[in-house]
Amino acid sequence: MVDYKKAGVDIKMGDRASKIAYNFARLTFVSRKNMIGEPVTDEGSFAGMMDMGDFYIVQGDDGVGTKMEVAERIGKFDTLGYDLLAMVADDAICLGAETISITNTLDTNKVDPNIIHDLMKGLAKACIEQKVIIPGGEIAEVGKSVNGHIWNATAVGVLEKEKIITGSKIEPGDKIIALQEKGFRSNGFSLVRYILEKEFDENVYNKPSPFGKSWGEMILKPSKIYSSALLELLGRFGEERKFNIKGIAHITGGGIPGNFNRILKQTGLGADFNDLFPSSVIVKEIQRIGNVSEAEAYKTWNMGNGMMLVVDKDDADKVLRALSVEAKIVGSIIKDNNIIIDSKGADAQKLIFEL
Repeated sequence: MVDYKKAGVDIKMGDRASKIAYNFARLTFVSRKNMIGEPVTDEGSFAGMMDMGDFYIVQGDDGVGTKMEVAERIGKFDTLGYDLLAMVADDAICLGAETISITNTLDTNKVDPNIIHDLMKGLAKACIEQKVIIPGGEIAEVGKSVNGHIWNATAVGVLEKEKIITGSKIEPGDKIIALQEKGFRSNGFSLVRYILEKEFDENVYNKPSPFGKSWGEMILKPSKIYSSALLELLGRFGEERKFNIKGIAHITGGGIPGNFNRILKQTGLGADFNDLFPSSVIVKEIQRIGNVSEAEAYKTWNMGNGMMLVVDKDDADKVLRALSVEAKIVGSIIKDNNIIIDSKGADAQKLIFEL
C-alpha cells in the first residue's frame, strides 16, 4: 500500500509544525489588544480574523504546491491561477467572508516572461470571474535556492460581524451538502506524482493516459472556485444573508475527516457521509495504480467533494435549489464523535475515523 508518507509528506509532522507556528503567531496577538485590527482567536479556523470595529478583515495564505511541477513538465501554466485563487478564497468563504483581493509571490530559479504571462493571465481571469482584485505581488529570482517555481498567495476578505460562520450552532440531524469537484484541486500532488513516476517514469506527464489526454493534462484540471457561488447564498459585504448556513468546510489537504472536523470542534459531534459524490475516473485510476487504500485516499484527496455545507434539515432542499454549482445532500450530523464515510473510491467500503 502506498501512502502520503512514502511520497515524502508526513501529515503528523506537518500538523505538529503548524501548531508550533500558530503558537508563536498567537504570541503577537497581545500587541494589538484593544486596538484596530485586534486578532480573533479561533484555533483551527480556515483563515485568520482581525477586528476592524464594525467588521472583520479575514486573511489567509496558501499556494499551488507541487502541482506546479506537473505544469513545468508539460509546459502548461495557464490554469494554475484558478488553483491559487481557489486555495485562499475558498478558505475565506468558510467563515462567510467575501474575498476582495489577492497578492502573490513567485520564487523562481530563473525568470521566464512567457511563464509569468501564462500564470498571471490565468490568475487575472479567475479573479475577474470571482470579483477579486490583484493589488500587488512579487517575482523573486533566487537562483539555485529553488528548482523551478514556487507560487503562493495571500487573500484578504471582509465580513460583517453578525454574519460570521463558526460551526458552533451545528446540531445532530443537520444535513450536509457537498459541492462537486472532479479533480484533485491543488492538494495531495506529492502522492499523485510519486505514484505516476513510480509506475511509469519522470516523463509520464507527456504520455497518453487512458482518458484521451496526457497524464499531465488530466491531473492539471483546475480547481473549481466555490466562493462566488456561496456568496450568492451568504450575501456579499453589505447584502442580506439569504440562508442560514451553520458551517462550511473546504476539503483540501487532510481530506474529508481532517477538514470537516474543523467545523465540528466546538460541538463534539460527528458526521455520517452516506451518499458522497464519487471520485472522478482519474482519481480512481491513480488510486488503483498506486494501491492507495480507501482510508488513505479520503485522508489525502477530496475524492469528488470539494466543499461542504451544514444546514438545518428543513433548509437543505431550498439551499440545493439556490446553488449554481453541482451539489447534493451527502450525509447528516450525528451525536457520536466519529466521521463515518461510505466511500466511493476504487474500493468502496465503510470507513470510520475517530475524532
